[in-house]
Amino acid sequence: MRDHGLPDELGAFLTDLFATLLDGRNAHLTDDVRRVLGREPGDFADYARRAARGGAWAG
Repeated sequence: MRDHGLPDELGAFLTDLFATLLDGRNAHLTDDVRRVLGREPGDFADYARRAARGGAWAG
């Protein structure tokens, strides 16, 4: 990352961040959405498509 101009501190942070995100601790599903909202969770891709059609990220 240093070769691309990132400071060492930022490179270390990003390395730790992605190591934590990808180490498997987030690999299981829970029933939290169902318990909290009282409904089944929706697919994120469907949400993103609806939000985009509604102009959520329009400049």
